[in-house]
Amino acid sequence: MGGWAAAPWRLGGCSGRGGLRGAARRWGSSRPGAGGRAASLSDLLQSSVEAEGPGAAAARRERRCPREGTVLLFPGQGSQFVGMCRGLQRYPAVRDMYRLAEKVLGYDLLSLCLEGPRDALDRTQHCQPAVFVASLAAVEKLNHLQPEVVERCVAAAGYSVGEFAALVFAGALGFAEALYAVKVRAEAMQKASEAVPSGMLSVVGRREANYKFACLEARKHCESLGIENPVCTVSNYLFPDSRVIAGHLQALEFLQENARKYYFKRAKLLPVSGAFHTRLMEPAVEPLAEVLKSIEIQKPLLCVYSNVDGKKYMHSKHIQKLLVKQVVSPVLWEQTMHSVYERKQGTEFPYTYEVGPGNQLGAILKQCNLKAWKQYKHVDALEDEEAAET
Repeated sequence: MGGWAAAPWRLGGCSGRGGLRGAARRWGSSRPGAGGRAASLSDLLQSSVEAEGPGAAAARRERRCPREGTVLLFPGQGSQFVGMCRGLQRYPAVRDMYRLAEKVLGYDLLSLCLEGPRDALDRTQHCQPAVFVASLAAVEKLNHLQPEVVERCVAAAGYSVGEFAALVFAGALGFAEALYAVKVRAEAMQKASEAVPSGMLSVVGRREANYKFACLEARKHCESLGIENPVCTVSNYLFPDSRVIAGHLQALEFLQENARKYYFKRAKLLPVSGAFHTRLMEPAVEPLAEVLKSIEIQKPLLCVYSNVDGKKYMHSKHIQKLLVKQVVSPVLWEQTMHSVYERKQGTEFPYTYEVGPGNQLGAILKQCNLKAWKQYKHVDALEDEEAAET
């Protein structure tokens, strides 16, 4: 496995510090579940850093034009599918990741990804770790096929649980430590979602749509049914005129029935069992907070944008605080895309790669910023047919 190296130019005030070889070196760092294989991988990557030589640092400080930089986007829950990561075991680092994942999680994640069953893979407690590892496996595939793309990366963002993968890629978190945090997060969110009948509603609205007013009336409807302190709020900002509303199931059903009144062109219940990114997930906050307190977090080696406010993470305490807050806060993905691609008029856009299962983030990017989307590519968590035949 070659080292991952950060690009030296700036995007929106970000500088690629030190290189992602440092990020890759920390993959072997772990408290729970670390093994000898992880240590040997760490040693291998450390050697690749030292082999750069004294001139590498000066070379990294040179600035490149924006078109030469890249942005990586990491998907979230819902992008998983049975069969993902098939063929990627040909890369030694991917095999290492799944071996270590089995130790951390206590079950065979690779078999679950490859063979299912789908119902088990789709459960929150399983699909979050599965998407996390599959996305980083896709990065390794990209690093093997087009190492210059990884070396020139200047910014990353991840959707919900994808943010953990982005932070591992950027060197802020060790692989095994982050996976353990994802495990705790996923299990706690699964438990919270089972406590209250709740869900999520995907909404595409007209320009006249007033989402806050619609949610207010849905909460009043729930109160009329005897539900105390009901929840109904926007939990995901996807792109203009597209939102995900989450909360008590009765509130979502009310919005579906009255979609025309609120100028919703489409209102579809998502196949999830919980109101993620709302206060109904509060039981998951403390378990995740405790884990993050015990994990070593470093300042990212390149820009990573938070779902909570759409802005760049600044330091380790900032990461620790916002990763916890993210569980009960709306995902500001539309705002994040504006932050990532904000630039002076006439400035070229960087190449963007969605790494992991599914290509939903590319579809959203197209709606948020058509010019940026024209430089978009998807690196799936599957082996390419051409590579598999060679």
